[in-house]
Amino acid sequence: MKRSALRDVRTAAALGLAGVLAASCSLGGASGGDTQAGKAVTLVTHDSWAAPQEVLDAFEKQSGIKITVLKQGDAGALTNKLVLTKANPIGDVAYGVDSTFASRALTEGVFESYTSPEADRGPQRYSIDPEHRLSAVDLGDVCVNVDTGYFATKGLAAPASYDDLADPKYKDLTVVESPATSSPGLAFLLGTVAKYGEQGWQGYWTKLKANGVKTVSGWEEAYTKDFSGSSGKGTKPIVVSYASSPAAEIGDDGKPRTKAIASTCYRQVEYAGVLAGGKQAENARKVVDFLLSQQFQVTVPSNMYVYPARQGVELPAGWAAAAPLPPQPASLAADKVQAGREQWIGQWRSLLEG
Repeated sequence: MKRSALRDVRTAAALGLAGVLAASCSLGGASGGDTQAGKAVTLVTHDSWAAPQEVLDAFEKQSGIKITVLKQGDAGALTNKLVLTKANPIGDVAYGVDSTFASRALTEGVFESYTSPEADRGPQRYSIDPEHRLSAVDLGDVCVNVDTGYFATKGLAAPASYDDLADPKYKDLTVVESPATSSPGLAFLLGTVAKYGEQGWQGYWTKLKANGVKTVSGWEEAYTKDFSGSSGKGTKPIVVSYASSPAAEIGDDGKPRTKAIASTCYRQVEYAGVLAGGKQAENARKVVDFLLSQQFQVTVPSNMYVYPARQGVELPAGWAAAAPLPPQPASLAADKVQAGREQWIGQWRSLLEG
């Protein structure tokens, strides 16, 4: 996922809570005097990783484990790098392989089996592997977002469905990301496959193309440059982004300037796992425990603009109204995504770029 622009928005409450957690972090693992003290664990992740330094420092003080972060692009690039280096892993633990790419990582044997004692707090709801090689850390639904102010000014009802995007009254108003180069772009493509089926999605995209849809390489370009509802003040009032994006677009009146269309949401789950063949397997498992813990999970919404996988974690003020978790997002089985992903991307490129 690419959420660097969204995570710049912070709430004072979230930061204050992070400070409290940093002072009292206790994960039930080794103490600072444990024989594992002083060990560094390399966490391989995507570019949208963000966590309060106070919480990381508290984990190191409590466990003796220092987390060194190695960023590797978006979820697709991260997965590809992990596969290419599986014989000689570039780290010990990985976070950020999402449900659109997880099946590839599992098929390639990137991760080893590990069931965290924290998994029964909710992450097991999103388990996709009977060998428990991946643990769900967070989820972030990809949805069409609209600039509500634009439509109010034009006296035009905002689109409310996939079909609306192909309606001539919304011609030239939509920007989406390429599924070949963007994780949310791929999620949106998978959402159309889930909606229209393997025999119907190409016909839908043909209609979108005829209706003037603009495609760009990634989320940052689409959201911060082309979308009219963000800081970029672009010309397109419809964009593919996240269900949580409106939480970053709160106006002076305390209301969000944008809205996610719930009927277009496709669920992405992000996972963490211990890298097979890593040099710090035991400590890597403790890092997975940490990522699933209450102490880390409470920081996830305000820092990475996704929803925590752990049950009972309170969301920042305003999220319930501005960015509620979609109740019925679409999804495809991991094995179906693995079997069809490359073919669908190739067909999409022929349709939109050919």
